[in-house]
Amino acid sequence: MSLPHALLTALIERPGAGSELAGRFDRSIGYFWQATHQQIYRELARLEASGLIEGTAVDGARGRKRAFRVLPAGRAELARWTAERQEPLPIRDEMMVRLRAEAMVGPTTLLDTLAELAQHHRDRLKTYQDIEKRDFTPPPTDRGQQLRHLVLKAGIEYERHRAAFCEQAMALLSAPSD
Repeated sequence: MSLPHALLTALIERPGAGSELAGRFDRSIGYFWQATHQQIYRELARLEASGLIEGTAVDGARGRKRAFRVLPAGRAELARWTAERQEPLPIRDEMMVRLRAEAMVGPTTLLDTLAELAQHHRDRLKTYQDIEKRDFTPPPTDRGQQLRHLVLKAGIEYERHRAAFCEQAMALLSAPSD
């Protein structure tokens, strides 16, 4: 995925200033695609220079605060990108390599790392479940909302799986060795 397309999506959902967008990004798309606020501001400038978005000064705001909205060319680019074929992504998971290494050189302190990782996934799972309860109760009937809910449910299942995986690995590492 590319940051420009994530930003176009967020701006179509709700136009706004860069600071607002960065905050919303952290609480939505940012769960699935990481970007710093500096990267977001740089990309907004590129999108505007490319004629995909338009920024206008915010009346009464301090400094040079600008609100952005997606132009027709931006919608067309997002539609083009959405329809583009995606190849399956290769798995690059450092923990899998660490577990293989543990099998060869262990025991190590990987158990502590797994405990922290499991807690991270449980915390993220709780966050996603809270969002689901807040934003998708009752379940949506609108197609757009159903798709957003589907993305959230994918995150819920991912976090649930990763927490369970970490717990299973911790159980194996804690068991007496042969």
